[in-house]
Amino acid sequence: IGCRLWNLSIVSVLILTFSNILLTVRLLHSTDCTRQPAPQVQPVRLQQQQFQETRISEATQSAPPSPPPCRPVNISTSSATKSHSSNSATTNTSIFHIDLRLGRWDSRHLYKFFDFALPGERYAELSEKYSVCLATQSSLEKLQSLVQVAHHWTGPISAAVFAAGDEYHLLQLYIAFLRRCFPVVRDRVSFHLAYPKERPPTHFRSEFLMKPKLDCRRPEAALSGLMRLRKPETGKWRIKSAYPQNHLRNLARRNCQSSYVFLTDVDIIPSARLADGLDVFLKNAKCKSMCAYVIPTYELDERVHFPRNKSDLIRLAKKGLARPFHHRVFIYNQFATNFSRWQSTAGNEVDAVHISHNVTNFEFLYEPFYVAPDTVPAHDERFIGYGYTRNTQVYEMFVAGYQFQVLSPIFTCHWGLQNKKGRPSWRERQNSMNRRHFETFKSEVFARYRKDPLKMLSPKKTGA
Repeated sequence: IGCRLWNLSIVSVLILTFSNILLTVRLLHSTDCTRQPAPQVQPVRLQQQQFQETRISEATQSAPPSPPPCRPVNISTSSATKSHSSNSATTNTSIFHIDLRLGRWDSRHLYKFFDFALPGERYAELSEKYSVCLATQSSLEKLQSLVQVAHHWTGPISAAVFAAGDEYHLLQLYIAFLRRCFPVVRDRVSFHLAYPKERPPTHFRSEFLMKPKLDCRRPEAALSGLMRLRKPETGKWRIKSAYPQNHLRNLARRNCQSSYVFLTDVDIIPSARLADGLDVFLKNAKCKSMCAYVIPTYELDERVHFPRNKSDLIRLAKKGLARPFHHRVFIYNQFATNFSRWQSTAGNEVDAVHISHNVTNFEFLYEPFYVAPDTVPAHDERFIGYGYTRNTQVYEMFVAGYQFQVLSPIFTCHWGLQNKKGRPSWRERQNSMNRRHFETFKSEVFARYRKDPLKMLSPKKTGA
């Protein structure tokens, strides 16, 4: 009897084991069970770890402190930023807070725009604190300049960025890198997006997850590594296609929330503490509407340190290591600012921002970087690419009756002493196209203001 019971137990165990195997196999092949692929888990953990790393302390010097090396930035998951909400299910990215199916078109349906694609964490607070906002624009390849701009400008920064095709995802990678490595960028800069209708954002490419490693100590090298991932056809298209400067300027201007706007290009670097000095000046300025305050702009030799003050800048100018912006390339660009008069007061003036002198020799080709209320005329978006983009807007301001006044001792700088070079054929084509638009533009300005102070309209010929 004992032997029979033992044999029965053995058989029962075997039957139960076989049944469990069959049940396990059936469950594995069941359509009701969905297995999550393992590779999706790692980016989430990686992003959480990246955004919890120690932040770099803020500085007002021209060069940021040396932070620890950054790990590769991965933006393929919705946990990339702590402020990203559950509404991200309708978006195409975890960095920009937008839905690419929406946005707004320009008047000719050439470009689509997104306001506040990624707001700065302290942008609203700084917009209430400061009376002036820095508005700037950039394509991907120049965006590294934003690091030094944000370290020098303590107020809000409204940045319009342009991306075509696969640049869209490279732009996300680099902005995520900047925000993680540089707290001043994360806090102060609000990003607005523009892309061309003929080159909309393309699908995310898996190779972006693997390379390159982005080092916080080398933002220029990090951007260069990302640019090498851009498709060759995108680069060729960008060279031949006109860059919509005026569209982007308008986009950046209109998203400033302060009373005044300081409009620049992204590679124009403000002098240290410029925002604080301007804020005090503007709050006490007597002229509230029809004045534009010009901030002198110089070119710097790349071997020097950024000047600490006006005296330092003029010492560099006397040594030939700094000179007025575009002085050799196109002198009329800034000539009316009268740099000689501005430099002559060095060492004999107060540190507070004040008016040095009025612009009295205005000419059509003048293109100053200025501070003014955003009630000034908008940049005409018919002018795309090179030629007639900034000077037409400044010309309309002059015709409308704005007085340009040069401020001191503040200034801005552009890295590199520029020398005149031959223009490529595509640039000359863009300039010729814009010249034809200008013929219509100047007639419209005359009709709008009934003034022609620079005699831009040639007299009509009358028959005998």
